[in-house]
Amino acid sequence: MAMFLAVPQKRTSEVDLVKPLRSFIQNTFTTIEPDGYNQALSEFNKLRNLMISKSVDKHDSALEILYRYYDQLKAVESKLPITENQIRIQFKWRDAFDKESFFSGKRTLAIASGAYEKVCMLFNIAALQSQIGEVQNWDSDEGLKISAKYFQQAGGIFGHLKDIVLSHVQQEPTPDLNPDTLNALSSLMVAQGQEAIYRKAASDRMKETMIAKIAFQCSELYADAMKLMQLQSLKELWPKDWVPTVVMKQAAFHGLAEFYQGCVAQQKKSYGEQIARMQHAAELLTASQTRGGATFCFKNDQAKVQRELQAAKKDNDFIYHDIVPDVRALAPIGKAVIAKPLPIPDKPMSDKFTDLFEKIVPLPVHEALTAFDSRKSQIVNMEIGRLREQTTLMNSVLASLNLPAALEDLTGAKVPASVTEKAQQLQQLGGMQYIDKIMCEIPDLLKRNREILEESLRMLDDEDQSDRQLREQFKERWSRTASATLTKPMRDESNKYKQILDTAINADQIVKEKYEKHKNAMTILSKTPADLEGYLPSASSGGSVKNLPVVSQLRKMMEEIETMKAERDVVETEINNAVFDMAGKFMSAMAADGLISEESISVSELDRVYGPLRNQVTDSVHRQETLMGQIQNANTEFCQAKASSQSAAQRETMLKDLAAGFDMYMELKGNLEEGTKFYNDLTPLLLRLQTKISDFCFARKTEKEELMADLQKTIANQPTQAPPAAPSYQQPAPPPSTTQSKMPPSRPPPPTFSGVSASSTAAPTAASAAAATSAPVSATAPPPPTNPMPAQAPGQPQQQTYGYGGQQWGAPYPPQYPTGGSYNMPMPAGYNPYNPYMSYPPQGYPGQQPPQQQQQQGYPPQQPPAYPGQQQYPPQYPPAGQYPQGTQWR
Repeated sequence: MAMFLAVPQKRTSEVDLVKPLRSFIQNTFTTIEPDGYNQALSEFNKLRNLMISKSVDKHDSALEILYRYYDQLKAVESKLPITENQIRIQFKWRDAFDKESFFSGKRTLAIASGAYEKVCMLFNIAALQSQIGEVQNWDSDEGLKISAKYFQQAGGIFGHLKDIVLSHVQQEPTPDLNPDTLNALSSLMVAQGQEAIYRKAASDRMKETMIAKIAFQCSELYADAMKLMQLQSLKELWPKDWVPTVVMKQAAFHGLAEFYQGCVAQQKKSYGEQIARMQHAAELLTASQTRGGATFCFKNDQAKVQRELQAAKKDNDFIYHDIVPDVRALAPIGKAVIAKPLPIPDKPMSDKFTDLFEKIVPLPVHEALTAFDSRKSQIVNMEIGRLREQTTLMNSVLASLNLPAALEDLTGAKVPASVTEKAQQLQQLGGMQYIDKIMCEIPDLLKRNREILEESLRMLDDEDQSDRQLREQFKERWSRTASATLTKPMRDESNKYKQILDTAINADQIVKEKYEKHKNAMTILSKTPADLEGYLPSASSGGSVKNLPVVSQLRKMMEEIETMKAERDVVETEINNAVFDMAGKFMSAMAADGLISEESISVSELDRVYGPLRNQVTDSVHRQETLMGQIQNANTEFCQAKASSQSAAQRETMLKDLAAGFDMYMELKGNLEEGTKFYNDLTPLLLRLQTKISDFCFARKTEKEELMADLQKTIANQPTQAPPAAPSYQQPAPPPSTTQSKMPPSRPPPPTFSGVSASSTAAPTAASAAAATSAPVSATAPPPPTNPMPAQAPGQPQQQTYGYGGQQWGAPYPPQYPTGGSYNMPMPAGYNPYNPYMSYPPQGYPGQQPPQQQQQQGYPPQQPPAYPGQQQYPPQYPPAGQYPQGTQWR
């Protein structure tokens, strides 16, 4: 039975996708209704949790869940950027081969990156494909086809990950995501795909030539996988049976290739080649069995090869007598490269995939739309600003000429109709009370925005200070990205808003100065018509002036002025209400080229729409310049005629101030309303920035706590160094035996026995002479003992010897003293260390001479009579607490 290897999956934990994604959408895609993404966010979060629970199932349905989640990750990648400085979602994944071992390296890695999540998902998809390929029924054609397909797909995914993992994971990856690991897995998956194809070909009984080539390619692929898996950095990573299985299959498939090529030789009647190849196949399968041990799964193939080899030898010996060539001289078998790593498809992996966030445009398109809106606003503000500037200039010139009020105040007795209309219009708009109210609200709005911005900057400063302190404390062990790097976009945005507020403060000061300058005139216009008439000084009548031709000419020019103002209002409305469909254009450009040339697309579209309106504004400005020149000339003639008939300089000045006051009222009203809208619109932007910074700081705080906990655990688990060696004076005193000199003490000379027969003394003399000739005594050796143990008489059985203090009694003389260490002084035979008056060993001890023989040799001396209370050797100690009083035990 075939034995395939399945890659274990990476493990992860649940995270909350809803809150950070909703916050980003609310702050970025302000035009989208909440109902358009709340349901999608909930479904996205459920899909990830389902992926975690279903990934343990080795079935296509579980693989479909992984496909859908990966496709959704890929779809939102361009819409919702999950990064450290935009949407902070911490994805924590454990190493796939982590079995709670002590393998060096980081076994768990957490990164706030959608790209890292994609990499881990691709790894799990490939791992689950290998697991599904492993559990297929290898006896069926369909099962082998599925296995071959999934193994090739897994090999393609692992190969793709090898090329992109370092660019997507900006930190040291876990061992399973190391490029060398992924390269080895890719080679292994392709080899298993080729093996599935081989087994399909063998079961279909294809031609032996093709089967041999497929099997030889299997051997080559397993050889490549074997080399990659046995790299020094990866040896300890794999499960214990992986490498033996791979090396076993490498040899086995080489042997099978030789076997089938031998069958081809048999068909060509090359019986010698057949035997050579089958012999080599048998050797390779035997080597495979030795390598694989318990993992060997080619027993049936091995038996088949042996049967065919024996039959071929028998036929050749009895029939063909063909010469068996050397296997090294045979032609190579050749390879059939069928299994290859399949590339990842560009389309979604899941056939049932639907984008949950279809209503949200990709972020590059959104950024292009934002840039387009900025360009559009710039053009709108510029063109409307030109119109309003020219209108303001025209009104100021007419106010300085007291037109059209001078044409209506020819009698000098009543309030001119134009002044009355302006006063009524001003009062309808709220009068001075409205202006004063807005003037009081603007400082509060400014203060609120400044407080929000300052609070945001304070949070960034606190987070940066905390990060710098921890970085200084933990040095290189503080591996997370520095706050200064991540907060740069937020600080740039905050500085932009700060500059905007500073500009707004300067503009508010200019508005305040204009208000103070024209406050009196605007207050007069806010009065009732009766009060207004009382404020105007009276003048003498000049009835002859109204019949002058210049008066009719000036009235006609005033009508043209009103017409021009109406045209400008229409042009301003058209500029403000211009409609563009830029989302579709940017999407088409992104789909076609992969990127968006926002500037060229935006400029061409803006020119198409705003080109004619720009021309109208320019034409209106030119006509105003011409008309104002004509009005000034006619007004000079009118003033000369009017001065000859009346003297009303004071009334003329008053009317001019009222006209300028009304124009300034309208200008201030527009400025103050725009300022109020500006501050109100700026507040949610600043609140979004504050929310983003707050979420960032909270995520960094959580990350800091987790990292500090890991660091503390690592520091606590670090082995401490051995304590320093104690000084010599603290060392315990050695035992007495170790303090003695290594040189043995002097031994007494051998005794002489006068009453012993020659026969009894011959043996010791001969033994001593032999010992002296065999082991000469050195110059430093002690003198021979004076009382040696008598030697054994010739002809008697060898006497057993006893040892004490490292020496054996009955050993040759002189004794061989040990070199180094302590020396224990040898004791004479029969010496009892417990009682010198007792013999040792005791009577009846194995090897002891009979008492008669001891007495004949004169050794040991006769024991004295036992005194009362004396113990015989070995001494028998009474139980504790039962010692006789006055007895001393020695």
